[in-house]
Amino acid sequence: MGLQCGIIGITNSGKSTIYNCVSPVKAEVTNFAFSSNKSNISMINVPDSRLQELLKVQASERIIQVAVELVDIPGLTKGANQGEGIGNKFLGDIRNTDAIIHVLRCFDDANLPHIDGSVDPVRDIETVEFELQVKDIESVEKKMLRLEKMAKSKDKDAIRGIEVLNIYKAHLEDFKPARTAPVSEEDAKFIQDIFLLSAKPVLYVCNVDDASVVSGNHYVDKVKEYLKDENAEILIIGGKIEAEIAELETDEDKSIFLEDIGLKEPSVNFLLRSAYRLLKLKSFFTVGPKEIHAWTIKDGMTAPQAAGVIHSDLERGFIRAEVMKYNDFVTLGSEQACKAKGKFYIEGKTYIVDDGDILNIRFNV
Repeated sequence: MGLQCGIIGITNSGKSTIYNCVSPVKAEVTNFAFSSNKSNISMINVPDSRLQELLKVQASERIIQVAVELVDIPGLTKGANQGEGIGNKFLGDIRNTDAIIHVLRCFDDANLPHIDGSVDPVRDIETVEFELQVKDIESVEKKMLRLEKMAKSKDKDAIRGIEVLNIYKAHLEDFKPARTAPVSEEDAKFIQDIFLLSAKPVLYVCNVDDASVVSGNHYVDKVKEYLKDENAEILIIGGKIEAEIAELETDEDKSIFLEDIGLKEPSVNFLLRSAYRLLKLKSFFTVGPKEIHAWTIKDGMTAPQAAGVIHSDLERGFIRAEVMKYNDFVTLGSEQACKAKGKFYIEGKTYIVDDGDILNIRFNV
């Protein structure tokens, strides 16, 4: 659906190492600041165990997963808003994303010096947020100037827009991100065209040492305490150990390795699923002997809109959707059994598709 998650972090936070664990397009990884001057972009399949369960019920020739676009954005340093390092490109690439995965360095390594001289993930959050907020203040002030010209002619929408932008400006000047500004969803329309950097939803990833992958460490505790009022999702990932897992050739070897360190699956799988949710995406399925296909929709999409994701003709000629719930289908074992138990539903144009719905679209063009 053309939605992007950007992976960001202070230089030497390990973000590119984590990116490389899931991406077929590998990013350069070095111990030097500013060694990369371009973003790496890749489409990444999102792990979904439900597809294999569907395959047990319906034999099929192939499985097609959903995917998200991940962008590994060059590392940041202080002064990025003034072009330090490759700051202008860093901030520009963030502006093009729909959500942010912020990798935080939560490990010690004498061979990998922190650009600020010591490891402090809370300081790193503040550094990044400050750079985003400075740019956002510039964007808000520029729009206020445009609206002030319109407000002189008593344009009510422009007058209200200035009031709302003043709320954002004060919030940003108080070193708080735009996403937490006390503004209603309706009033947030006034910033939609300026794509504020700190308004984007954020998933925080604590990159830890091998010994801390299961329960975290004191750096992770600091992050959790700092973000306790933001209702943010925080993941713990050991970038170094995930890189080792990614190098293993067989699923059996990976399972043994994961069991030894106390994990059921690679932590980057949680990262991908969380990124999918962060973008407010859901999956529905089409099931048949040719393929079992997972499709991506935005939260709140109707059945005709979901049909349009498959093909525009299906939305244009939509008649109805035949719907089975995932749990009903895998528990009862067939479409016929769902019909017999009253678990086969006929839905019209106003039906909101749920995550995991199995759809068959009836249409006529």
